Amino acid sequence: MATNQAPQGNHDPAGSTQMFRAFVDEAPQGRQAAPTSGGPRIGLILGVVVAVAVVAAVAWLALG
Repeated sequence: MATNQAPQGNHDPAGSTQMFRAFVDEAPQGRQAAPTSGGPRIGLILGVVVAVAVVAAVAWLALG
């Protein structure tokens, strides 16, 4: 059975430390810069519209 050793010499039986460090240290594969399109902004606007609609529906049911 192979033993996983952290760079400091601490034994990590599950190897989770090495997997976490590999995940954090790897460069992002997809986009490197924020997109110039309105993708996140459209999602935010739709979320606000849905929230307002839900609040209006609850108020209408409570007061109606």
